[in-house]
Amino acid sequence: MTIQEHNTQPAAAANDIDMKLEVVVIPVSDVDRAKSFYTGLGWRLDADVSGADGFRVVQVTPRGSPCSVIFGSNVTAAVPGSAQGLHLIVSDIVMAHAALAAHGVEISDVFHDAGGVFHHKGTDRRLHGPHPSRASYGSFASFTDPDGNGWLFQEVTTRLPGRVEAATFSSAADLANALRRAAEAHGEHEKRTGGKHDEAWPDWYAEYMVSEKSGSTLPT
Repeated sequence: MTIQEHNTQPAAAANDIDMKLEVVVIPVSDVDRAKSFYTGLGWRLDADVSGADGFRVVQVTPRGSPCSVIFGSNVTAAVPGSAQGLHLIVSDIVMAHAALAAHGVEISDVFHDAGGVFHHKGTDRRLHGPHPSRASYGSFASFTDPDGNGWLFQEVTTRLPGRVEAATFSSAADLANALRRAAEAHGEHEKRTGGKHDEAWPDWYAEYMVSEKSGSTLPT
């Protein structure tokens, strides 16, 4: 096929092309210090490669994340510490907060926004504690790496419609939390049905957990 023939082919629509965010580059001033910090959080070390003229690239991946983080020397012109608003999605904000604190990381208290939707810049309009109704997407906690790059935990338990294509669980803890929520919901289901034991509870659990992950209507 000639170049001219190639150029006459119809262009693919943007929504026909998968575009998967798999790497985020953050600027750091001390590569070894950053490597120690992130691996100290239990993040997987994928690569640490050096090249000519001081070039070095380190890649780490948070547990359960399809997206990795890269930092190093001569990999970005951004000012160290200028990456802000990086979100780590967790299924239980309180457990995640405790786990990070156990690693010796200074982390904010769990908070929610006064407006009830996402969060404002910096520490503006933060209210102490998780979202009052523990609404999915509504609870946060923030921390920084040694350079000041800013991270936030965000609790997501039920996805908005269209946000996921399949019901997947990133870890045993994620699955266990989903099972607990399904058990609690099934208890309410049994109350509504007069306390009769549902022999098909595995099917009910499965429907609930898949619906919760995909943002579909939950069984009652």
